[in-house]
Amino acid sequence: MTERARPPEDIPPADFFTRWIPEAVAADAGRRRQLGDTSMTIHFELEGEEGGDLAVAVERGEVRGAPGRPEAPDLHVRLDVPTWRALNRGDLSAPEAVVRRRLRMRGNLLLAIKLHMILG
Repeated sequence: MTERARPPEDIPPADFFTRWIPEAVAADAGRRRQLGDTSMTIHFELEGEEGGDLAVAVERGEVRGAPGRPEAPDLHVRLDVPTWRALNRGDLSAPEAVVRRRLRMRGNLLLAIKLHMILG
Protein backbone atom coordinates (compact mmCIF):
# COMPACT_ATOMS: atom_id res chain seq x y z
CA MET A 1 0.00 0.00 0.00
CA THR A 2 1.43 3.38 -0.98
CA GLU A 3 1.59 6.20 1.49
CA ARG A 4 -0.59 9.20 0.80
CA ALA A 5 0.95 12.49 -0.18
CA ARG A 6 1.45 14.92 2.68
CA PRO A 7 0.80 18.64 2.28
CA PRO A 8 3.73 21.02 2.50
CA GLU A 9 4.51 21.92 6.13
CA ASP A 10 3.99 25.64 5.54
CA ILE A 11 0.82 25.46 3.41
CA PRO A 12 -1.71 28.09 4.47
CA PRO A 13 -4.92 26.50 5.75
CA ALA A 14 -7.02 28.23 3.07
CA ASP A 15 -4.83 26.71 0.32
CA PHE A 16 -5.01 23.30 1.97
CA PHE A 17 -8.80 23.22 2.09
CA THR A 18 -9.58 25.02 -1.19
CA ARG A 19 -6.83 23.62 -3.42
CA TRP A 20 -4.65 20.87 -1.94
CA ILE A 21 -7.31 18.49 -0.59
CA PRO A 22 -9.58 18.70 -3.66
CA GLU A 23 -6.58 18.01 -5.92
CA ALA A 24 -5.27 15.18 -3.70
CA VAL A 25 -8.66 13.43 -3.65
CA ALA A 26 -9.13 13.93 -7.41
CA ALA A 27 -5.74 12.25 -8.00
CA ASP A 28 -6.41 9.32 -5.63
CA ALA A 29 -8.85 6.72 -6.95
CA GLY A 30 -8.73 4.88 -3.60
CA ARG A 31 -9.94 7.92 -1.67
CA ARG A 32 -12.70 8.56 -4.21
CA ARG A 33 -13.78 4.92 -3.98
CA GLN A 34 -13.85 5.07 -0.15
CA LEU A 35 -15.98 8.19 -0.24
CA GLY A 36 -18.41 6.46 -2.56
CA ASP A 37 -21.75 8.26 -2.70
CA THR A 38 -21.11 10.22 0.50
CA SER A 39 -22.60 13.69 0.45
CA MET A 40 -21.62 16.09 3.25
CA THR A 41 -20.66 19.63 4.05
CA ILE A 42 -18.11 20.34 6.75
CA HIS A 43 -17.39 23.65 8.45
CA PHE A 44 -13.82 24.01 9.69
CA GLU A 45 -13.28 26.78 12.21
CA LEU A 46 -9.54 27.32 12.58
CA GLU A 47 -8.44 29.64 15.36
CA GLY A 48 -5.26 31.68 15.34
CA GLU A 49 -2.94 33.16 12.75
CA GLU A 50 -3.94 32.13 9.19
CA GLY A 51 -7.12 30.62 10.59
CA GLY A 52 -10.70 31.37 9.72
CA ASP A 53 -13.84 29.67 8.49
CA LEU A 54 -13.56 27.18 5.67
CA ALA A 55 -16.14 24.93 4.04
CA VAL A 56 -15.53 21.54 2.46
CA ALA A 57 -18.23 19.88 0.39
CA VAL A 58 -18.09 16.21 -0.60
CA GLU A 59 -20.37 14.91 -3.32
CA ARG A 60 -20.02 11.56 -5.12
CA GLY A 61 -16.27 11.27 -4.53
CA GLU A 62 -15.52 14.88 -5.42
CA VAL A 63 -14.27 17.40 -2.87
CA ARG A 64 -14.62 21.17 -3.12
CA GLY A 65 -13.34 23.71 -0.64
CA ALA A 66 -14.24 27.37 -0.18
CA PRO A 67 -13.58 30.13 2.30
CA GLY A 68 -16.39 31.05 4.66
CA ARG A 69 -19.10 29.34 6.67
CA PRO A 70 -21.37 26.90 4.88
CA GLU A 71 -25.08 27.51 5.33
CA ALA A 72 -26.05 24.16 6.90
CA PRO A 73 -23.00 22.00 7.62
CA ASP A 74 -23.41 18.34 8.50
CA LEU A 75 -20.32 18.51 10.69
CA HIS A 76 -18.57 21.39 12.46
CA VAL A 77 -14.88 20.96 13.31
CA ARG A 78 -13.15 23.49 15.56
CA LEU A 79 -9.42 23.55 16.29
CA ASP A 80 -6.48 25.91 16.32
CA VAL A 81 -3.92 26.21 13.53
CA PRO A 82 -1.05 24.57 15.51
CA THR A 83 -3.27 21.53 16.18
CA TRP A 84 -4.27 21.40 12.52
CA ARG A 85 -0.58 21.46 11.52
CA ALA A 86 0.25 18.68 14.02
CA LEU A 87 -2.56 16.56 12.57
CA ASN A 88 -1.29 17.16 9.02
CA ARG A 89 2.26 16.19 9.99
CA GLY A 90 1.05 13.04 11.69
CA ASP A 91 2.43 14.18 15.05
CA LEU A 92 -1.06 14.01 16.57
CA SER A 93 -3.94 11.65 15.86
CA ALA A 94 -7.51 12.91 15.63
CA PRO A 95 -8.70 10.72 18.56
CA GLU A 96 -5.86 12.04 20.71
CA ALA A 97 -6.70 15.63 19.72
CA VAL A 98 -10.34 15.05 20.73
CA VAL A 99 -9.36 13.53 24.09
CA ARG A 100 -7.04 16.47 24.77
CA ARG A 101 -9.84 18.85 23.79
CA ARG A 102 -7.71 20.35 21.05
CA LEU A 103 -10.26 19.32 18.41
CA ARG A 104 -13.98 19.68 18.90
CA MET A 105 -16.72 18.42 16.64
CA ARG A 106 -20.47 18.69 16.59
CA GLY A 107 -23.09 17.50 14.18
CA ASN A 108 -23.10 14.13 12.46
CA LEU A 109 -20.12 12.49 14.15
CA LEU A 110 -20.35 9.42 11.92
CA LEU A 111 -19.18 11.70 9.14
CA ALA A 112 -15.98 12.25 11.13
CA ILE A 113 -14.96 8.75 10.05
CA LYS A 114 -15.47 9.69 6.40
CA LEU A 115 -13.58 12.91 7.09
CA HIS A 116 -10.55 10.80 7.98
CA MET A 117 -10.76 9.23 4.50
CA ILE A 118 -10.48 12.67 2.97
CA LEU A 119 -7.77 14.13 5.17
CA GLY A 120 -6.13 11.11 6.76
